[in-house]
Amino acid sequence: MSNVSRTGRQDINNATSPTTFGRSVESQAQMHDAAAEASPETGSEMLNIYRLEPIARPDDPRWGNAPSHGTIVVAARTPGDARIVAAARELDFMEVDAAPAEDVTTVNASAFRDDKLYTVIEIDRNRRDLKRGILDGTVSVDTIRSVQPE
Repeated sequence: MSNVSRTGRQDINNATSPTTFGRSVESQAQMHDAAAEASPETGSEMLNIYRLEPIARPDDPRWGNAPSHGTIVVAARTPGDARIVAAARELDFMEVDAAPAEDVTTVNASAFRDDKLYTVIEIDRNRRDLKRGILDGTVSVDTIRSVQPE
C-alpha cells in the first residue's frame, strides 16, 4: 500500500522523482565523503586491529551475491569502519563497464558489510604506528565481470 495521498486539486503524486541517483550535489558529496573515509591517510589517529572472518556456511545462499574473500585483518577506527575499509578494496560496478543500470553502485553490497556473512573481531587496540587499511589477507577484485570483450 502506498503512503501517497491526494489532497485538494493538485496533480496526482506518484511518489517518483525526476532526479537520478549519483548526480545530485548531495550524492556527489556523500560519495566524496565515503572515498575519504576509505582512504589510508590517517595522520596520527588511534587505530585498532580487527579480523574479519566469514561465519556463514559455504553453502549459504548469501555467498551467491557476495563471494567470500576469506579472513582479512585490517587497521580501522571501529568495527564498522573495519567493514568499510575491507569493502573499499573490492571492485565497484561504477569502476568498470559492467553496471547493471546507470549510476548503480555495489559499495553497500559487499560481503564484508553483511553481519550474517562476516564477523568482526578486535585483536589489538590503540595503535598509532599503523595506517588505516588492510594488514593481512587478499581482497579479490575479480568478482565483477566486464561486458567488454577481452
